Amino acid sequence: MAERSDFLSTDRVIQERNLLKNVYMWMTGGLALTAVVSLWMVSDPQRVINLFQSGMIWAIFIGKLALVFFLSAKIMSMSPRTAVLSFTVYSALTGVTLSSIFLAYTMVSIVSTLFITAGTFAAMSIYAMTTKRDLSGMGSYLFMGLLGLIIASIVNLFLKSPGLYWLVSYAGVLIFCGLTAYDTQNILKMSREYSSSIADEDYIRFSIIGALKLYLDFINMFIFLLRIFGRRD
Repeated sequence: MAERSDFLSTDRVIQERNLLKNVYMWMTGGLALTAVVSLWMVSDPQRVINLFQSGMIWAIFIGKLALVFFLSAKIMSMSPRTAVLSFTVYSALTGVTLSSIFLAYTMVSIVSTLFITAGTFAAMSIYAMTTKRDLSGMGSYLFMGLLGLIIASIVNLFLKSPGLYWLVSYAGVLIFCGLTAYDTQNILKMSREYSSSIADEDYIRFSIIGALKLYLDFINMFIFLLRIFGRRD
């Protein structure tokens, strides 16, 4: 009986690791697609300039926002193919909007900030996977912080205050570090709850929504770190 219990326990851990691995694979794929699209856009700088001058950039931002809400709200009712397609489209659109950073910052600072982001993201993920502390209580505080961050960013579009700019930048890094740990631990909990009976379709859905959350954490952490460490071109 003890051997059977040990076997079931081991099998459960393997399934958890597979789901988590799948989440990170999809997230990495999304980030890679974003990078490829950004580099393609900036290969012709005039293409990026035209995007902003025409105002199309705002339509893309609105489309991205709508896509995030659509995925978050409908993930469990949509087909796995639609979930994958939505995540792929979102990653590509993010690549379009991020292409402007190559015109604003030096390549050296972009690459160095990318490595800083990857290291910070990995550290927060490892912390979430190894700590015995329940991070679920952080959720409401992180949400309020994120809301305040959005409001402050909008206000500073009009105020153009250097002090508020730096405050928002540092606060953004801290908030998305917290969200990385929070989301990672939630993915582990989701894995433990569903790993023994999850269907193939749900396996894909859970992987995509988990990948989207961590993708957003990584991208936003990178943007705020770039505002701090990036050197203007």
